Amino acid sequence: MINEELENKIKIFRDSYDIDPSVKDLIKKAKFPYVCEEIYKEAISSILAGKNLLLVGDKSTGKNVLVENLAYLFNRPLWTSSFHINIDAYDLIGGDTLKNGKIIFRPGPIYKAAKYGGFGVLDEINMAKNEAIAVLHEILDYRRMLEIPGYENLKLHPATRFIATMNYDYEGTRDLNEALLSRFVIIQMPIIKKDDLKLLIKSQYKNMKDEYIDNFTSFFFDLRLKAENGELLTVSPDLRSLFDSFDLIKEGLNLKNALKLTVVNKSFDEFEKKLIEDLIMTRFKDRTYYKDVFNE
Repeated sequence: MINEELENKIKIFRDSYDIDPSVKDLIKKAKFPYVCEEIYKEAISSILAGKNLLLVGDKSTGKNVLVENLAYLFNRPLWTSSFHINIDAYDLIGGDTLKNGKIIFRPGPIYKAAKYGGFGVLDEINMAKNEAIAVLHEILDYRRMLEIPGYENLKLHPATRFIATMNYDYEGTRDLNEALLSRFVIIQMPIIKKDDLKLLIKSQYKNMKDEYIDNFTSFFFDLRLKAENGELLTVSPDLRSLFDSFDLIKEGLNLKNALKLTVVNKSFDEFEKKLIEDLIMTRFKDRTYYKDVFNE
């Protein structure tokens, strides 16, 4: 998937930056591989070039999976900041807190990523409000400095990268301004292809029968088509939900009950529930259990 030239450059990057022992446990292998080769190479090249990334795409396009794979590939600890209306500079950078009767500095995720050469995830960045945006402008600037009021001006570790994610049209989101966009290399995340989804399922559930790999893949794209046509408004196709259902089946739950818990019940609209249940009935037989779905 990665050519020899990129492998050599990644090795040089990894060998160039030590890991502080206190954060070594934050370097973890991703649960799922990222399967789109072209996007993977684009992201790797951007990291090597010292750029910060903005990953733009719909739900289930693998934005966070890509981030986890990149952090592990480059051997960097990972910190995540999830944006919402109440996130401010204190949540991101950190600030004063009381411990054992003394006032100390409590570092936030952006401070830690900056200090230890980590990858900082800026999740749903288009939900960030003005005070948080001001922090982002600072950390993403070419000067790579972070001001901690009352403490220090911290120079970002040379291995530090920030990777932002965003979905369009979520409630509470807004357009990013030009100044902030200019600080990123922007990758448009594609929708996973059917063949890639089959490979992903096979890589994680090696003993699943080919028939069910095909059926689960088709079911996922059935849901996506309904969502694209506006028939599903309150629930959207979600790969995590699909994989959760596999785990429940492995523990002995009936296939349809597993999909009810992980997919159907995520909608609170009765019409949508019935629509999803009809799709399940079309693709899967009643009373289907582990021995039917997986090879022993």
